[in-house]
Amino acid sequence: MPTDPTVRTSATIEIDGLEVFYETQGAGDPLVLLHGGVATNATWGAQFDGFAPTRRVIAPERQAHGHTPDRPGPLTYQGMADQTVGFLRALEVGPADLVGWSDGGMVGFLIAAQHPELVRTLTLIGSGFASAGYVPGAMEAFIALPADDPEMAMFAALYAEASPDGADHFPAVWEKVRTMWAEPFDWSDDLDRITVPVLVLVGDDDYITVPHADELARRVGDGRLAVVPGASHVAPMEKPDLVNRLVLDFLAQPVVESWLPLRRKGAPPEH
Repeated sequence: MPTDPTVRTSATIEIDGLEVFYETQGAGDPLVLLHGGVATNATWGAQFDGFAPTRRVIAPERQAHGHTPDRPGPLTYQGMADQTVGFLRALEVGPADLVGWSDGGMVGFLIAAQHPELVRTLTLIGSGFASAGYVPGAMEAFIALPADDPEMAMFAALYAEASPDGADHFPAVWEKVRTMWAEPFDWSDDLDRITVPVLVLVGDDDYITVPHADELARRVGDGRLAVVPGASHVAPMEKPDLVNRLVLDFLAQPVVESWLPLRRKGAPPEH
């Protein structure tokens, strides 16, 4: 019987000794949603509903996020990418279309560079390839906030609603996350390793600058750029219909077929 695209189900699977929570909705080719830092699958509501009518949407929650517990040790982008690779292999869903938002995009970037066999396409939302791509001062101001700051209330509430570790553990998780965010990174050497089609999607008032997003789209093997007007770092929630249309259009036509290409038409013939 066909899967009802309006019904979302949940389960857990053990990955490297950790019970990883994930949700699925719809049927069809796999589309994997990778949430942002200190966020949960609750932020993907509009994307579940927008993609599930035609795709099998799969959304894991990483260590110390949502319903997946924390464990001793730091959080790192590489560690989260390795965990997600284990998840994809355990569910045998690759090659899949990965849609990563913020930290989830960083995770997707590393997977596409290191394990291209698991990736059909990659959509990056509000994600970059180097810490130099952040709006100057924006990340520094964010990570300076204490866990009980009013600006952290939404993230603390999301955590308290879902985490098996309890609301009191949020300050410990926030300390791990902001320590990771404070560490400079530059993955420029990995850009050439990403050969799958890539959609780089950024709000026009995002934490990632538009020039950095444009550079990312130009330097990967097969990239394109979408700037969402009137949107910030949470474009999937602010402009869900537009974001969903952009992603679905990209997935339906991952090979560019523009009429007047310039950078895509290749080098001019020699005379």
